[in-house]
Amino acid sequence: MCCCSSSNSFMIIPFIIGCNLTNPYTQKSTITDDQNQNPSRVDNDDDLEEGEILDDGDDSSSTTSKPPAALPRNPHPLENSWTFWFDNPSAKSKQAAWGSSIRPIYTFATVEEFWSIYNNIHHPSKLGIGADFHCFKYKIEPKWEDPICANGGKWTMTFTKGKSDTSWLYTLLAMIGEQFDHGDEICGAVVNVRARQDKIALWTKNAANEAAQMSIGKQWKEFLDYNDSIGFIFHEDAKKHERGAKNKYVI
Repeated sequence: MCCCSSSNSFMIIPFIIGCNLTNPYTQKSTITDDQNQNPSRVDNDDDLEEGEILDDGDDSSSTTSKPPAALPRNPHPLENSWTFWFDNPSAKSKQAAWGSSIRPIYTFATVEEFWSIYNNIHHPSKLGIGADFHCFKYKIEPKWEDPICANGGKWTMTFTKGKSDTSWLYTLLAMIGEQFDHGDEICGAVVNVRARQDKIALWTKNAANEAAQMSIGKQWKEFLDYNDSIGFIFHEDAKKHERGAKNKYVI
């Protein structure tokens, strides 16, 4: 039985937090831009870049690394698999194409795998300025050009610098726990760490579906108890106008 199926009557947020699914792995870890489809082992903590994940040297041919072994024998499967992606600020350049430095980190499919990853990575307040950390449904890339994202858009929340950790976690739990009435519309979420503030954006598939987008935006604000207004921008407008793109929907 999928503990996180949308048909369940309980909320995933209190359920997951109350499950005592502690991570048995004690190493400190971060996320790096040079981890690719087959990450290499990092043996010296002093060489780790901010955000880099300590890898156990798995040489499997999967497209993204898997969490450490020895997870519980009776895992709680999620309705969808999800992939964490990281865009390391040190790998970005003004000349590079947008999104070219984004790398997949781990794909998870159970509650236990999620916590084993989440408990061993730096949270937004510990990431370097300019870092972008994504969590998207498996096989959806966090790029405008991805076929599933191409006609979509995003809701965005802003936070005081270093104060987005809890909201980021609750956004993840709401997504992977299928708590949105229009969860099939959701592609994923990203937290952007910047010099003066943090931003969390929720990406969706069909920007023109106003009813679905408004429902998602309202529920997201409720889940996070967020009181400020939030706006929804079409990806197509963002590509054309960049920072000049205007909100199409506001809640």
